[in-house]
Amino acid sequence: MKKYIAIDIGASSGRLMESELIDGQLTLQEVHRFKNEFRLLEGFQRWDIHYLIQEILIGLEKVKRNGTNHCFVGIDTWAVDYCLVDKTGGLLGEPIAYRDNRTKAAVEDFQRVMSLEKLYEKTGIQIQSFNTIFQLFVEKRELLEAADKLLLIPDYLGYVFTGRGVMEKTNASTMQLLNPGSESWDEELLNLVGIKKEQLPPLVDAGTILGSLLKEKFVDFDLPDATFVSVASHDTASAILGTPGQGSDWGYISSGTWSLLGIETTVANVSREAFSENYTNEWGAHNTIRFLKNIMGMWLIQETARMQKYEYSYPELAELAAKEPPFQQFIDVNHHSFLNPDNMIAAIQDYCKATGQLVPETPGAIARCIYDNLALCYASELEKLEQMTGTNEKINTLHIVGGGSNNKFLNQLTADAAQIEISAGPSEATAIGNILMQMVAAKEFASIEEGRNCILKSFAFSKHLPQAFDRKVLEQYQKFIAEGAMKNE
Repeated sequence: MKKYIAIDIGASSGRLMESELIDGQLTLQEVHRFKNEFRLLEGFQRWDIHYLIQEILIGLEKVKRNGTNHCFVGIDTWAVDYCLVDKTGGLLGEPIAYRDNRTKAAVEDFQRVMSLEKLYEKTGIQIQSFNTIFQLFVEKRELLEAADKLLLIPDYLGYVFTGRGVMEKTNASTMQLLNPGSESWDEELLNLVGIKKEQLPPLVDAGTILGSLLKEKFVDFDLPDATFVSVASHDTASAILGTPGQGSDWGYISSGTWSLLGIETTVANVSREAFSENYTNEWGAHNTIRFLKNIMGMWLIQETARMQKYEYSYPELAELAAKEPPFQQFIDVNHHSFLNPDNMIAAIQDYCKATGQLVPETPGAIARCIYDNLALCYASELEKLEQMTGTNEKINTLHIVGGGSNNKFLNQLTADAAQIEISAGPSEATAIGNILMQMVAAKEFASIEEGRNCILKSFAFSKHLPQAFDRKVLEQYQKFIAEGAMKNE
């Protein structure tokens, strides 16, 4: 039987997951897990890309040790961050993390040379200060001039292991340099940021066979024979592939460090309303579009737990939150002060003080504040999404996938606030979507639809039906956000 390895790396951890198709069902087993984080180096917050390479090699060695001599491999990671590579294949510095503050003023500075409305019309990608276009806008010119090629993180890793450099489309679209109409690089934007087309590797579709693992480069490791596949390498793209939606009346939240809320469609929406609401049109596998909103997500609770030195587990924080009175304060979870604060708890408390609200003090009250406002944000954005996509796109089921799908408390809060049925799971949707794309490439599945039907048969899901909810709470929250009680500057 064919074996498949999903290398799934997020902002806080990475893992290798092994899968095969047995009696029409997908198996999934974790082989190796490792931490990931950025750290201050040479004046910037940077990813340790060499460490990630070593951990992948350790994981692949475990794969062989477990008896797998031949396998397919796909890599997905977060989006927007990049590696600059010289003519010898060497790195021109460790990649800078998107949460570094070097782009704090980039959007404002960019507007002096092009309006944000025009940028959105060209690309359909939401305006975020950490997008690749803004990172490149503030990048050192001498580094860009010295670069032979620019590779996004998963493409760089694939390049290291196979020697082939490509730019996989689902991830490339997040750079805000591609035109969804022409499906090609926008030369005006490339000129603005100082990048030449020759520095960008060929664009490839998800499911493209990348090449064989160059085992001779890694003689210190006992590695399997591996065929690398360029999967939907943006982790959100893989997560949506791993979402078993049926028909056209479903939406999703890929719930992890970020919460990505949206629908799968085939036509980019670059309307004035979509621009105003900061929705994005990221490319998906097989000519789909992920029309979605980036929401700060579980990052808030992850950082809260870290500030508490992990005294409470995530389930324990949810239990504590459930004991607290609901909706004691409103916060804009997407406020810039929550992007990368020194102390998330202090940031939330300062926000509440600045807006004249009750300040949460206990672990339960802080967690309740986060979960309440995530649920209200999800409900509010679902309403906007339906309005922007028209009455023919009524969302009847909301699929919550990723690690956040295990949070039954937040799932139920969301079902109530949005008055929608929720299907939660699979929690490993990103790894599953990564594997699904490999299986399509290997001809195990004839289509994505066939793969999604298999997911439904292979994994457990939980349902959350909406209970009674005071609509006035949602309206008060929407008014609070609309009025910008604490301006996002």
